[in-house]
Amino acid sequence: MILHQYKIVFGGSIGAGKSTAIQTISEIDVISTEAKNTDTSTHQKPQTTVGIDYGEATLDDGVKIGLYGTPGQQRFDFMWPMVGLGAIGAVILIDHSASNPIQDLQFYYDAFKAFSSHIVIGVTHVDVVKDRDNRIYQQWMAKQDKLHPLFFIDARQKKDILLMLETLIAKIEVKLENVG
Repeated sequence: MILHQYKIVFGGSIGAGKSTAIQTISEIDVISTEAKNTDTSTHQKPQTTVGIDYGEATLDDGVKIGLYGTPGQQRFDFMWPMVGLGAIGAVILIDHSASNPIQDLQFYYDAFKAFSSHIVIGVTHVDVVKDRDNRIYQQWMAKQDKLHPLFFIDARQKKDILLMLETLIAKIEVKLENVG
């Protein structure tokens, strides 16, 4: 098998687990640009990404993936095109416990669909807000006439992140086979 290198970009709301997901699955020490969070009105986490996170993972079939994480704060949106350039797919992570996760999903979806039409959506922190209906995400997709794989995940669980990435790669490979 020929070893392939794919670039996957992680985008989404602050505190959704982008850095954690990359750290969970990376086979190398993650290159990180974490700094003190000065935007505590948006999220109370002590550290936040201000540039990029970079890690690498190899799937069971030998496919090598470069994992590129973006900052979640909108003030760093100028970084997103630089990081997203050349990505074959995007993982959008949304914090279910945020005040308006559907508004966040719409915003980050609109921003990251420019880099790739191959998208998976991961919803984190579902255990924090148990009384919010999880179906809001399927309803959003139906209303937008979108069909993307949707996962409710824990960014600290390797199996959750692997499932999202394998689904994304499979989606890309199926489309490439249909084109060729």
